[in-house]
Amino acid sequence: MMVVGLTGGIGSGKTTVAGFFKEKGIPVYIADDAGKRLLETSAEIREKVTALIGKEAYSGQTPNRKHIASVVFNESDKLEALNAIIHPAVAKDFESWKNEQNSVYVIYEAAILFEAGGYKKCDINILVTADKAEKIKRLQQRDNSSLEEIKARMAKQWSDDQKKKLADFEIENHDLSLTKSRVDELHQIILKRGKN
Repeated sequence: MMVVGLTGGIGSGKTTVAGFFKEKGIPVYIADDAGKRLLETSAEIREKVTALIGKEAYSGQTPNRKHIASVVFNESDKLEALNAIIHPAVAKDFESWKNEQNSVYVIYEAAILFEAGGYKKCDINILVTADKAEKIKRLQQRDNSSLEEIKARMAKQWSDDQKKKLADFEIENHDLSLTKSRVDELHQIILKRGKN
């Protein structure tokens, strides 16, 4: 079974693209959702995150996401340490999920696929792009984030140009009908590769 990595900068619409693959019956694993779930359900992760960030990281069993985010986004060493806790747990969770699937390929959707090196474990990597103004508009509508917050989050990710060097395919996500037909096209390419 092939693993197809799917990524894109914040606001690029990678979740929408993942949805188009799902409509084709392709199993989709969303790494960010898995990370959030593991942050809530894994006692081992809770222990490590509390040791890293302090007791305020959780109220009872519930992660205090705002507090965790405010700490890690201001201290890059803490962000790296948090990723070192979450990423291996997500990778392990993905492997057991993948073993339950029955498909020519699965989609592994991750925001920092290239930055974290996860792309190396994928057979094919797809990058979703959109122009900066479009990304900002989407994020303002989705999260009610301020322009400063959005720019700060974008600055933490690689640029599309950096990611393009590592991607096998690109989906420009400006017009949904064009995006959908590009997904159709890539779906056929991937199926052919999977059968060879």
